[in-house]
Amino acid sequence: MKITILTPGPDEEDEIIVKVKELSGDTLSLIKRLKEGEEKDNIAGYTGESIVMIPVAEVYYFDAVDNRVYLYTKDKCYEVKKKLFEIEEEYESTSFIRVSKNAVVNIKKIERLFPEFNGRLEAKLKNGESIIISRSYVPALKRKLGIGKQV
Repeated sequence: MKITILTPGPDEEDEIIVKVKELSGDTLSLIKRLKEGEEKDNIAGYTGESIVMIPVAEVYYFDAVDNRVYLYTKDKCYEVKKKLFEIEEEYESTSFIRVSKNAVVNIKKIERLFPEFNGRLEAKLKNGESIIISRSYVPALKRKLGIGKQV
């Protein structure tokens, strides 16, 4: 892949040109991310009566409990006013991935993976917490991490 960066003239606007032989899913994801720009850099977290804007890069995982979704950072927890499937869709082209029916994890925050009973995995996060990856989500996680059998 060749990347060329040119500085536009003073009266020209910024422009991105994508030149590919085949438009793959990865390319479409990249284009989608470029179009969205910075709007996904922060997410609103609710705690008590206050709303905190949290950088998405600081999010370790999202967890759904009793029809509520919570966001976890290194040492804090906030409620999020979105459904888990909405978060999964919104951040699908990023480092977040669904790992069970009630969790979406930031793979950049995974420190180690341990095999568990029945084909599940345990992900030890960099903040010391553990998340169980359901066996039906293990293949997608391995693909996203680039590990395991490549088919």
